[in-house]
Amino acid sequence: MDKGETLNKILIVDDIEDIRKQLKWGLGRDYSVLLAADGTEALTLFRKHQPLVVTLDLGLPPDEEGTTEGFRCLCEMLLIAPATKIIVITGNDGRENALKAVHMGAYDHYTKPVNLDELKVIISRAFYLQTIEAENRRLQGTILERVGENNGIIGQCPAMQQVYTTIRKVAQSDASVMISGESGTGKELVARAIHDMSLRKHSPFIAINCGAIPDTLLESELFGHEKGSFTGAHVRVLGKVEYAHKGTLFLDEIGEIPGVLQVKLLRFLQERKLQRVGGREDISVDVRIIAATNIDISKAMEEGRFREDLYYRIGVVTVNLPPLRSRGDDILLLANMFLRKFSTDCNKKVRGYSLEAEQSLTSYSWPGNVRELENKVQRAVLMVTGNLVEADDLGFAPQSLATSASAEVQEMSTLKDAREALEREMILTAIRNQGGNVAKAADILGVSRPTLYDLMKKHGI
Repeated sequence: MDKGETLNKILIVDDIEDIRKQLKWGLGRDYSVLLAADGTEALTLFRKHQPLVVTLDLGLPPDEEGTTEGFRCLCEMLLIAPATKIIVITGNDGRENALKAVHMGAYDHYTKPVNLDELKVIISRAFYLQTIEAENRRLQGTILERVGENNGIIGQCPAMQQVYTTIRKVAQSDASVMISGESGTGKELVARAIHDMSLRKHSPFIAINCGAIPDTLLESELFGHEKGSFTGAHVRVLGKVEYAHKGTLFLDEIGEIPGVLQVKLLRFLQERKLQRVGGREDISVDVRIIAATNIDISKAMEEGRFREDLYYRIGVVTVNLPPLRSRGDDILLLANMFLRKFSTDCNKKVRGYSLEAEQSLTSYSWPGNVRELENKVQRAVLMVTGNLVEADDLGFAPQSLATSASAEVQEMSTLKDAREALEREMILTAIRNQGGNVAKAADILGVSRPTLYDLMKKHGI
């Protein structure tokens, strides 16, 4: 069987032989058709052949008058291969069950009696969508490979697309890079991606958190020390800069470096030579510097806490990572990526999120950003008992879904002011979470699009 035939497999599941024969005759020229008369036979064929599209009659033996066996098949198939396009077929009075099946993950539904021409259109569209989704997964895999496989730097919002562009442009150079962003946005992941795409990728990537080491020890950690240079220095120790020779040194939280050490770091960046603590010898080191911070560097320079000349040496290129709350649909994109990862790690077949869970994910403000999202999804996979993650599994406290408007509301002097502040914040949050799509934001808020435009005008948005 050639590749094209394999990709065009379709499984027809129906207990009525005449319908199976009709569909095999009508679809046989365009697709490789598999036939099953009951749930057991259907699942056997599904596991063996992995068809991309299935038509499934919900009324299967031994429950021809009900839907128990049909729903069992639907759930099993989606657990085995969640991307399968399953078209549920019901009787005239089965609309409620058809909608339930779609909510559970079915691709579409069709009502008997079967009109072959109409069904062909639905099937053709299902296969076309499979092709598009497969290509999208391939391209996404290519992007992930190019910026560091499995590093979690995925996203479709414009801000993340700009991050990808910058990474690709700077990776092949030796320019110093400054990465800014809130805690948990993935600054080290970006640094590693730049390293992995650079000519230094086969040399060390050394990371040091400048904010986690006491000032008295930081100089020694960076530049090393000679034997006897201070009490307890019994042997010569190389610093992180030397260990990163020919590779990349990642200085996380560089804004926490004390002023005296900033001078020594600046000297190293200018001359590419260092002296170990207690030493007199100049040591040449070939290293690329990538730094990161979650503080406002501009404000730190204005206040004299960070040297401007050091910033201009380090920040030749800057990468600004957006907070998760401003990334719209990326929240669910990342949530699903983490769900697949942890489901595999825990050997659990979790298909996705319930509507309530998705609403919780998109309405939360994510102060801990991607790191917090990863933590909550990992918890959910451990706690979930069904094949869908519920809002409770994610561990949201009732008050955690409130927006930052609560603090603002407390400062309002009148009830009217408080109501308007809350209304404005809810509108901003909805628009932000939907990536600027006003129509989607209006749907989330439960108002019409013209009404939302009026409210935006009222609040100066």
